[in-house]
Amino acid sequence: MDDAVSPRLLLCLAALLAHGALLAQPLKDPTRPPARLYTPPAESDAAPASKEPQLQSVLIARHAGGRHVAVIDGQTVRLGEQFRGARVAAMTQNEVVLVDGKQRRVLRLFAPAPSPQRHNERD
Repeated sequence: MDDAVSPRLLLCLAALLAHGALLAQPLKDPTRPPARLYTPPAESDAAPASKEPQLQSVLIARHAGGRHVAVIDGQTVRLGEQFRGARVAAMTQNEVVLVDGKQRRVLRLFAPAPSPQRHNERD
């Protein structure tokens, strides 16, 4: 018997491999929420882009005279520097104060928490 593989056998193997590749499906992400819960917003449903700058991070050195740095809309600014024409006038762990002429704007890392509501006299 000849050791060579017949062309007919090779053709059958190639057809089986091609058929298997066509049937293969990508694996589903087990952490993705069900489709009924995950519906990306349409272009028209998207919220309008905020014109207000977003404070993203504040880093304040612990020692006196240390560096004060904030990240606003992806731009790193230091205390006393300019951001879009406004001077960075003050920084705390959670906010940055921008001053532009007489206008003063406070950017916060987190929205202020609502005041607690009392339900009865014991609260």
